[in-house]
Amino acid sequence: MSKFAQGQFTPKNPHKYVGTRTPRYRSGWEFSFMMFCDNNEHILQWASESINIPYRNPLTGKQTIYVPDFLITYRTRDNTMRAELIEIKPKKQSVIESKASQRDRAAVVVNYAKWAAAHQWCQRQGLVFRVLTEDDIFHQGRKKK
Repeated sequence: MSKFAQGQFTPKNPHKYVGTRTPRYRSGWEFSFMMFCDNNEHILQWASESINIPYRNPLTGKQTIYVPDFLITYRTRDNTMRAELIEIKPKKQSVIESKASQRDRAAVVVNYAKWAAAHQWCQRQGLVFRVLTEDDIFHQGRKKK
């Protein structure tokens, strides 16, 4: 599947999807995560783009809204419930690298501001915020270097 795929996702387990709108994926990575949420027996509930978090854009100085990709509730191995807010992002938009383009560097700066706001919001709600990259989504069978 192309990482540029977009469309509507139809859950096979609709009782687990608690969002108010039909889930839409904007990349193959988001589609893969939706399938994971829908099919994983430990994921109890999930929603797509269901939370609005205010933040200040560091490039424009304007107050705006960040909408993280997913909110999930799951059962851990020790049978406790946990809730997380998840953002799916390419690694190049998650880490500032010396070889990164100016555009990618700007995206990372804005993302850091969004994620700082999300961390604060999650702390107030008793949730965890996590950013997943292609390394996290497609790690099966790969050896870490």
